[in-house]
Amino acid sequence: MRAGELLALALARPMAALARADELLRHDPEPAVAALAHQARAIVLRDTGRVDEAIRELRTALRFAERSGDGDRTTDVRATLGLTLGLAGRTAAGLRALDQAAAASTGAVHGRVLMRRGHLLAVVGRYEEALADFRTSIARLHRAGDGVWEARVRVARFSVYARLGQAARGDRDLVVAERLFTAAGQDLESTMTVHNRADVAFQVGDLPAALDLLDRAGARYAELGAHKPELAIDRCAVLLAAGLPAEAVTTTEAAIREHVGRGGEATKTAELLFVAARAAQAAGRADRAAEWAGQARTLFRRQHRQGWQARAAFIVAQARYAADGRPSQLRAQVSRLADRLTELRALEAPAAHLLAGRLATGAVADRHLARAARYRYGGPTFGRAAGWLAQALRARERGATAAMLAACRRGLDAAGEHQRSLAAPELRAHAAGYGTELAALAQRHAVGRGDARMLLRWSERWRAGALAVPLVRPPDDRELAADLASLRQVMRLLGAPGAPVVELDRERRRLEAAIRSRTRRVRERPPVADEPPVPFDRLAGHLLVELTVVDGVLYAVTVTGKRGRLHEVGAEADAVREVELARSLLRRLAHGRPAPQALSTLDRAGAALERALLGPAAADLGGAPVLVVPPARLHAVPWSLLPTLRCGPVTVAPSAATWLRAGRAAPRRAHAAFVVGPGLTGSAAEVKRIADGYPDPIVLGGGRATAEATLAALDGAAIAHVAAHGVFRADNPLFSALSLDDGPLTVYDLGRLRRAPARLVLSSCESGVAAEVAADELLGMVSALVPLGTASILASIVPVNDAATAPVMVGFHERLLAGRTFGEALHGARAAAEADGDPVAVATALSFVALGR
Repeated sequence: MRAGELLALALARPMAALARADELLRHDPEPAVAALAHQARAIVLRDTGRVDEAIRELRTALRFAERSGDGDRTTDVRATLGLTLGLAGRTAAGLRALDQAAAASTGAVHGRVLMRRGHLLAVVGRYEEALADFRTSIARLHRAGDGVWEARVRVARFSVYARLGQAARGDRDLVVAERLFTAAGQDLESTMTVHNRADVAFQVGDLPAALDLLDRAGARYAELGAHKPELAIDRCAVLLAAGLPAEAVTTTEAAIREHVGRGGEATKTAELLFVAARAAQAAGRADRAAEWAGQARTLFRRQHRQGWQARAAFIVAQARYAADGRPSQLRAQVSRLADRLTELRALEAPAAHLLAGRLATGAVADRHLARAARYRYGGPTFGRAAGWLAQALRARERGATAAMLAACRRGLDAAGEHQRSLAAPELRAHAAGYGTELAALAQRHAVGRGDARMLLRWSERWRAGALAVPLVRPPDDRELAADLASLRQVMRLLGAPGAPVVELDRERRRLEAAIRSRTRRVRERPPVADEPPVPFDRLAGHLLVELTVVDGVLYAVTVTGKRGRLHEVGAEADAVREVELARSLLRRLAHGRPAPQALSTLDRAGAALERALLGPAAADLGGAPVLVVPPARLHAVPWSLLPTLRCGPVTVAPSAATWLRAGRAAPRRAHAAFVVGPGLTGSAAEVKRIADGYPDPIVLGGGRATAEATLAALDGAAIAHVAAHGVFRADNPLFSALSLDDGPLTVYDLGRLRRAPARLVLSSCESGVAAEVAADELLGMVSALVPLGTASILASIVPVNDAATAPVMVGFHERLLAGRTFGEALHGARAAAEADGDPVAVATALSFVALGR
């Protein structure tokens, strides 16, 4: 086998190359062949993380090459040794070996040596020197007709462009490289090109495409048995841009354990620690961020990687500031780091100048904020909001209110554009970034002015973002449907006696990861028209109370007719505590034996809850239907327990704009669907009685309420009623589910509907609970169904008593059929329960909320 063939095999099919090299060495070959075999073994060992073994193999290969008298072979082995030494953290020794090899080579061999030297120079941050080596290398290799090595150099040059924030400039290199690798049958390197295309997608802000390409590259690496820590590094960057820092921490922790366990390259260990620190910082884990960044900084110092060392030092400074908040201790250091990171053109430069601007005062603060503000016009969408935040802070310091508000508007537009680029509800909801702080700046100004209209306008502008975007996931995604069906089967088996719990739980986690990954890849979102300001005179006779939290204080804006008033209610923490107490009371009443004074206890809890949630705003309400728009943290509240709201219909919406939009939806002439899950034999008769009031209803139960049959029945229904046990998954709200005959129907399943039911009743446990995420967005049933066309939802906020739920549902539907709205029908059903005086029935009725119209 010729040298070129075996070395190419080491990068195309590494395990096959290792076997071939071992076979050659077993026959005591001549020195030139032995050198080739040891070099091929070393390349495979290095690329699978066994760097120390690779160096020993290369020293052996170098001795055989020198003994053979083949100058080109000796030079090539020395170049491979130099690069491997550098990747092991012995940068100076590696560069000396590469310089020696470059001086001894000509033609195509010289081009290959320069490629390796350029790669190591890029690793240590000497980008201009690296680009010069790559430029010369490509010219030499192209003249020699060496397509495979030319492709390798182009991929390496692209990586430098990407680190400099110029990925689009290097895109042509990737296109040419992929073509050359494909022609040569280089499977591994072709996969690496796919991996690099993910970086291009990331640089231009196309996060779904980046996640898709990373998944594809990861699957192909696994098939080839290749260990690539860069995959975890790049995935972490995309997850952070998507606002998923906790998942990024988990990803990098696992990658560090695997890489270190393999004895992988020291340079990659340092980079993995660095990205883990970035993720921990974003996740609010300042202690872990400081620990990992400190370890990375030490490794970078030993490896003479000054640029990386500065980046790690900035994360240490961020973590220290987050931990103790003492700007005087960090002001000078962060200022120097910001300037240094700008010189390095590091990705952290905008954030460094933003932090330096916050810490400094006067002219120094303005200088740093001005540098950060330069990034508001360029780069990917997920980074522009940071530039607009810096511009807003700069204007605020100058007292230029109009300019500050203009910057807030532009920044929220940039943040909203980023959200709209993400189809998956999970990504949209988490991708708030700097948008939350931009909204808070404007809200703080409105509170200072005591301007109710301004506070309402700014709260609405950001709050309704994710729910304004229609979903585009095709409902006939067969692979997604198959994964969801497999998950149902696994969950059903997990509940069976004697089930192999460990193995099934492992399969559950694998399937959930696959489902999350698949739903995150959707792209090409349709444009969304800007929402007009909420008109005070279009609330259809409703009184509006919109709650907003600014700096930990809860404020209420009430709108009655054309009049808006702003009220300071109290500490948000007090409101959250009272909500939890009220929910706990309702849970106890639903499933325990009520005490003699249970109704009086409910009344006292309602009064305390009203003081904490409405305060003086309660005086503005009463006498008309009320629309409540709470922040995400106060979504699952028994609003009808409040004395002022108990006397009339109450509707809850994630934003006033969403509520108005639902009212503009065209009425449907469609079917009614009724579904009864397992374990609710008492409910089956009640649901049959309810269904008989509707013309030609679809009724599923008695073993026929499977996921596919239920989705078919729900699709396009004018009204649907699902009586099924429900489970809320706090760890991942989109896997919250309704229990059906063949297993759980998750929120991901509901996302497959072409058109959700116009009105939906969920008489199940905690079906109305959603997780709080950034920017007052919600994850749960609401986030899945509202964008798909559901205008009204009836759901519970705590586990309810099944027996007591049935008469509430019957009364609710009787009033719907009489032409009442969801809020009016729920109020009537609740009043009937209160008239009976049964504490369990009253608690059950109070546990339901009407969401939407």
